[in-house]
Amino acid sequence: MSAICPTLPDYLHEEILLHPENRNFPTFDLRRLLDTVFTPTTGCKICILVDFADPQPMMQEFRFLKEEGFPIQKRAYQHFFQGMQNGVMANLGMHGGEMFAYRMTYGSNLDLADEVWDARGKQLSFDHDIYPNYDLILCISTYSATAPLTAKAKQFGFRGATLHGVNDMILSSGLAVDYHEVSRDAEKIRLAMTCADSIEIDFALEDGRVLTAWLGLGGQESQKSHGLCNGLTPDIANLPAGEVYFVPCDARGQFPMKYEDGTLGVLDVENRCIVRSTLIAGNQATIDAHNARLIDDPMTGTLGELGFGTQVLPVSGADIQDEKVLGTCHLATGRDDHLGGDIMPSMFKKHENSTHDDILFAPHKTPNFNISEVRMKRGDQEEIIIENFRPSRYIMDALTAF
Repeated sequence: MSAICPTLPDYLHEEILLHPENRNFPTFDLRRLLDTVFTPTTGCKICILVDFADPQPMMQEFRFLKEEGFPIQKRAYQHFFQGMQNGVMANLGMHGGEMFAYRMTYGSNLDLADEVWDARGKQLSFDHDIYPNYDLILCISTYSATAPLTAKAKQFGFRGATLHGVNDMILSSGLAVDYHEVSRDAEKIRLAMTCADSIEIDFALEDGRVLTAWLGLGGQESQKSHGLCNGLTPDIANLPAGEVYFVPCDARGQFPMKYEDGTLGVLDVENRCIVRSTLIAGNQATIDAHNARLIDDPMTGTLGELGFGTQVLPVSGADIQDEKVLGTCHLATGRDDHLGGDIMPSMFKKHENSTHDDILFAPHKTPNFNISEVRMKRGDQEEIIIENFRPSRYIMDALTAF
């Protein structure tokens, strides 16, 4: 990539693109975050949700604060619950501020059970006591709840945000940015990619092979996760935000997969579905388990999302932020009804299979292979989107457009 015009915002300069950890971020400010994301806030009743394996005893009188572990829940208490009680709600004209706990789902975007507990340890109902009675709901959890809360927001009329996996790096970077800027950048990239007919991704492996995945998009309008949940329309923001995404209508080819235990495999895709995994290196049993799952419930291999990061952020170690980094992309398998797709939880053999699981391709996450090129086709137009995990000139020109 050639040198970038010095009149660009600091975070788009070449040095910061190469070393996003050197970007200067403001201090995390809960009042600023809530005011930006949720305008208007005056008159809104707000609450916080957290998750535990055993919610009742952990939530009663905030017992979890005295126990070992629970870093996400403790950050929710310290940075959000206490922050709101210490003047943020009054400043923004809000009320409420209660914290509730629900039972951990142990899967990304699985539907939530109806039971929920308050700080006295009293059992309540989401559908009767929480969703109808709060205007804004913040879910700061271990596993993402974006899909189920999006469905409930449409049903009950609230707004909210999901912030699963919050850590100190996310607080000091991805949640400290100006979301008006994030929204503007996401919209510029969205316009540069919207109505794409297809995307091709080349993956260069260490053994010299190049795998190519083709995703048919059918000319659909691209969507953006931009962090703003303004107005009074029921909606759920996923924070940190900053991505442009599509719901694939077709897919074929191959792409590599790095499993949680470090095993590497090649995934074969036909008719939008992963049909098999083949070992590159690591544990054959991991590959066998994945193949058995695909045979038992083929819906678990359906590709439900193709996303591209739009922010310049440091690596946080949590995919919720790292998939928003400019120059990365991700695929997701499973349910996509919350994205406007057609894959519903009822289509899976078992409830616990109806997850939405992101597969992130990024230098820190997948150092064993490189995204050498991502190409977009839109009618007669063909553009490179990513080269070697960096935004292409086409994308950088889109970001610099006024």
